[in-house]
Amino acid sequence: MRLEPSRFALHFAVLVIVALWTFPTAGLLVSSLRDKNLIATSGWWTALTTTVRSAQTRTKDAAAQVEQDSKFVITGNLFDGSETGSGTVTAFGTKVARPDEFAAGTTAAYDDGRTLTVNSDGAYTYASPVKIEDGRGQRVFYMTSVPPRFTTENYSNVLFSQGIGRSFVNSLTVTIPATIIPILIAAFAAYALAWMKIPGRGFMISVVVGLLVVPLQMSLIPLLKLYNASGFLSKTYLGIWLAHTGFGLPFAIYLLRSYIAGLPRDLIESAQVDGANDFKIFRRIILPLSFPALASFAIFQFLWVWNDLLVAIVFLGTEPDKTVLTYQLNSLLGSRGGNWEILTASAFITIIVPLLVFFSLQRYFVRGLLAGSVKGG
Repeated sequence: MRLEPSRFALHFAVLVIVALWTFPTAGLLVSSLRDKNLIATSGWWTALTTTVRSAQTRTKDAAAQVEQDSKFVITGNLFDGSETGSGTVTAFGTKVARPDEFAAGTTAAYDDGRTLTVNSDGAYTYASPVKIEDGRGQRVFYMTSVPPRFTTENYSNVLFSQGIGRSFVNSLTVTIPATIIPILIAAFAAYALAWMKIPGRGFMISVVVGLLVVPLQMSLIPLLKLYNASGFLSKTYLGIWLAHTGFGLPFAIYLLRSYIAGLPRDLIESAQVDGANDFKIFRRIILPLSFPALASFAIFQFLWVWNDLLVAIVFLGTEPDKTVLTYQLNSLLGSRGGNWEILTASAFITIIVPLLVFFSLQRYFVRGLLAGSVKGG
């Protein structure tokens, strides 16, 4: 079967888009499950291979020395108190430029007669023919090999000690009602504007279309003044639900009205002949047939509200018990920007819910977007 150039280009473009979307997400997931020391020293694509890295530490100070066989000896383990974690020591050295100068298990000799022996498990023996006076301990440079290691501690950390778990619940508290409320209102409005004889219906439709191009930033200050004057909407969940409802209604009404207006007229008229009123027609016929369009808008609205930061800060505030995930993640970027294990786990928690919503409703999403182009009027 011959593949036409245009179709080949289409398939190739889709493949590129899927790859651009999938690889970063997979990298984020893998990084969020890796040990924090491995994240800092190697990329996520090496997660299944043994990682070799260099590190340095110091032996114990002079206070730990004991006299054995006419020598002053300090013993310990390179991994004790070290941020590099554990692993297998493959080599060590006495100079920063040569961390692999001596193989693990051998003894390195200094010019003044001191010796250093490091085993593969990190245990070392530092010996000197004279009493050791250096109070800071001898510097040791070494190479370690660390096998692949995955952990869920990053998620436990961010959920129970970094405030992400509480913000996760706050985001659900904001997003679910802010998605359901505009759908309910828009469905009724869309049916009325599509099939009910209302004076000024054309003007109302034009107003809805006009509101689609109004930036929400223009309404923030007037709406905030109105909230403050009300005395009960400012910095409350009810206030942000109503704000998201207002911002999402024009697009919801426009989308649903376009879909509902395209339903077969004979179907509506037959129901009216049988004695069904508008509410019964809406509930028994319109709602079941409009499920793809409702699902399409639900995905749009859910993703918009879940990823929102500006509206949440303005209408809900930044108090710790009300912050949403986007704000909490932004705060972590400032305070814990070097802790990649925390940031990656937090970021994946932030995107996991939108992914579940999209994949569970994606077939209705496609049908809803294509419905207007294939059904009869």
